[in-house]
Amino acid sequence: MEIIVENIKCGGCAGTITKKLNATFNTDSTDINVEQGIVTIAVDDSKRDEVAKTLLSIGYPETDTVQGLGSVKAKAKSFVSCAIGKMDK
Repeated sequence: MEIIVENIKCGGCAGTITKKLNATFNTDSTDINVEQGIVTIAVDDSKRDEVAKTLLSIGYPETDTVQGLGSVKAKAKSFVSCAIGKMDK
């Protein structure tokens, strides 16, 4: 499944997303395209809402799903997630 998300800026972001999704969905097949903001994960399509909710919880909402204050909160969370991802390298 592919989900296009906002706020991916670097490898730190990708690392955090990969770690969170792999742990949450018990997989090791998550791939992140930083330049295009595409998250690819090998889980059943029936879990799409769960994957999107997990991504939102760490600051990477599906494109065009949050606006206004929700978007600002997501960006703030993504900065923290990015920093954590950089430290985990």
